[in-house]
Amino acid sequence: MVKVISLSNDAYAKLKALKKGSQSFSDVVVEVTSNKKKRNIMDFAGAFADNAEHWEKMEKQIYEDRKKAKMRDYKF
Repeated sequence: MVKVISLSNDAYAKLKALKKGSQSFSDVVVEVTSNKKKRNIMDFAGAFADNAEHWEKMEKQIYEDRKKAKMRDYKF
């Protein structure tokens, strides 16, 4: 059975952004709302590849900040 629903332009744009290729909007809604779907950790492999330069700078900054950080001494 087919149901007609209304979406705001913002909601439509977000839903459309989740579509993959010829995937239907119904498939996207089912995928997004499925709580039983387990994700494989490998699904995330390469997730930051598009922003590799940004993440390299961030990693460098983290290591620099760690070198500057001083441990506090606590006396009990």
